[in-house]
Amino acid sequence: MSHVWTTVVLILFAVVVSTSQFVGDPIKCWHPAEFKGWYEKYAEYYCWISNTYYVSFSETLPTDIGERKEREISYYQWVPLILAFQALCFKLPNVFWKLLHPYSGINLNKIVNMSEKTQLASPSTRKEVIEHLAAHIDKWLDCERNYNWNRYTAMRERVSRVCCIICSKRSGTFLSGLFLFIKILYVGNVIGQFFLLNAFMATDYNVYGFEVLKGLHSNNPWRESPRFPRVTFCDFEIRQLQNVLRYTIQCVLPINLFNEKIFIFLWFWFFLIATLSVYNLLNWGYVIVMKRNRVSYVKKYLKITDQLQNGFDRKLCQRFADNYLREDGVFVLRVITRNSTDLVTTDLVSQMWRNFQEKQNKHLSNNDGTLRPNEMAPPMEEKQPLPVD
Repeated sequence: MSHVWTTVVLILFAVVVSTSQFVGDPIKCWHPAEFKGWYEKYAEYYCWISNTYYVSFSETLPTDIGERKEREISYYQWVPLILAFQALCFKLPNVFWKLLHPYSGINLNKIVNMSEKTQLASPSTRKEVIEHLAAHIDKWLDCERNYNWNRYTAMRERVSRVCCIICSKRSGTFLSGLFLFIKILYVGNVIGQFFLLNAFMATDYNVYGFEVLKGLHSNNPWRESPRFPRVTFCDFEIRQLQNVLRYTIQCVLPINLFNEKIFIFLWFWFFLIATLSVYNLLNWGYVIVMKRNRVSYVKKYLKITDQLQNGFDRKLCQRFADNYLREDGVFVLRVITRNSTDLVTTDLVSQMWRNFQEKQNKHLSNNDGTLRPNEMAPPMEEKQPLPVD
């Protein structure tokens, strides 16, 4: 919604407005009788590149030049550029994500593409791809661990577990922390757009949509808005020999008819995007920050294949989620699920669970008693054999 649809909408509006400016007649003025031919063109060109000012017909035209300067409207020439700049702002968070997430050590795009291809593959090919994915993720998880343990790494491990927004590859929070940071950028961008338009148009744009709704609710006729006036005034001077003649002419801005409708639509669109972005940030923040969410997420898929038989398996599952997958591993599984199906994730989690159990058995047979807090430690109790009838 933010980096695709909003960007496309803003670029389309920029093209429409710029076409109206450079192809059509963006301004038309009421000239004195002595203005003919190029004099008329000169006056209109001058008033377009300079700033016109707005005075309603119920007011007297001010005589003070300073007051006229305060009423000037200076934004309409720059509307295409500001729309293009807004489109760039909405695209930037996605650009930052694409540039920064490869530093995690795993190529999410290739992982997702391989997961998607397994949906229509044959059973043998599907099994081979799932095993390949599980082995690749397993190698990535092993590479991004703390092997030199000291006070600094222990402190960083504790801090990253409490606050996953602190990106750390060795602590398994780089991808999830970066993802939350990008979500914050999306929220900050769309809220900042209101303040940007406030400064650009020198009006209280934050409440513009509420004013429109209030007018529609009270059945008031659609009148000319002081934010987007159609009729304005322009002052300019012409030198004739040693005489300087000052003229004030009345102009009409047809372009503001488009600008008004565009910025009304953008207010409601930005309000919708802001609401969805805040909800999305809170949702992902809850999913990532709460530790129990990743354990329950993994348990859900292991229960589908009946991998959790007793209390020993449930304790081992908690170690599987917290010490083996960690937050970044669970995040990769969530990305795969959202871009493929739960069936793919179920097979992948089952394969990774088997790999984890093999590592646990190997660790039990070669344990030297020098475990680290983030390593895959053996379970606290031995698995009891099931009674045989």
